[in-house]
Amino acid sequence: MFPHVVEKVFHVNRKLMCTANVIKILIFATIILNISQKTMKIALIGYGKMGKELEKAALSRGHEIVCIIDINNQEDFESEAFKSADVAIEFTNPMVAYSNYMKAFKADVKLVSGSTGWMTEHGEEIKKLCTEGGKTLFWSSNFSLGVAIFSSVNKYLAKIMNQFPGYDVTMSETHHIHKLDAPSGTAITLAEGILQNMDRKDKWVKGTFAAPDGSISGTNDCAPNELPIASIREGEVFGLHTIRYESDVDSITLTHDAKSRGGFVLGAVLAAEYTAQHEGFLGMSDLFPFLND
Repeated sequence: MFPHVVEKVFHVNRKLMCTANVIKILIFATIILNISQKTMKIALIGYGKMGKELEKAALSRGHEIVCIIDINNQEDFESEAFKSADVAIEFTNPMVAYSNYMKAFKADVKLVSGSTGWMTEHGEEIKKLCTEGGKTLFWSSNFSLGVAIFSSVNKYLAKIMNQFPGYDVTMSETHHIHKLDAPSGTAITLAEGILQNMDRKDKWVKGTFAAPDGSISGTNDCAPNELPIASIREGEVFGLHTIRYESDVDSITLTHDAKSRGGFVLGAVLAAEYTAQHEGFLGMSDLFPFLND
């Protein structure tokens, strides 16, 4: 076979493979979004804006809310109502997440959590409790199906860009003024996806931080082996993540822009449905296997 024919066949096959992967993702997403689950008893830990949205989504999928725990009724972790839950869904903040996990584990209730900012200090301990201690936690920095797809594309692009050292990569994330941790857990997860697939980068670092009052601290200047993540806190932004590859001649940009909490909320309820039937330390790659491709 002539070289130019081989090259054409190769490119056609690559296009077909990419198309097949996209179709597989869409078919899988459609199936999991419409799957009929057995009615569950769900406890909610944290009853702010996210907790109230989770309540609506869980009820709409036929589940029962048996207990709601917030800052003023922490004693309910020991209630029979909480202990009767098939799964608890926790969305709070970095300062109380670990304590909530331990209380849920003590009650022997499986847990789904989207709280971030605790992993550095307690990550290994929690993972060990789940992998060796019989506890169950489904944790993700972001439960959105769109972010799951974005994460898969991010890893794939990083593999390609690993072959082109003329492009440097940076990242930025923007969230509402109430978000305490920076960079966001989603940004860190995306950065780790890049580091796993790009030889010239081996660590992420905090870049500039634009505070709600408009002040800016930090810098995006870093060593060649480092990936800077800039953070912005403004308004009521649900979540905006941008990955940028820059060369002397052009730039390539990937962006995910959350329009509401809807994607996070539905994903968390789907994760709860999955967790009710599984054990251990779980994540989005368990719920959406295409993330392992």
